[in-house]
Amino acid sequence: MQKITPCLWFDNHAEEAANFYTSIFKNSNIGNISRYGKEGYEIHGRELERY
Repeated sequence: MQKITPCLWFDNHAEEAANFYTSIFKNSNIGNISRYGKEGYEIHGRELERY
């Protein structure tokens, strides 16, 4: 069986999207999650999101 290893990039709501995709595909999981700190948002000129 072929293994699919996607790399998803979202500017907003990425973790919600990843959870949605893993709920659709059997035996799928989320590997690594990288989050920006305050400095990452400043480097990319984005406003820091607050939840």
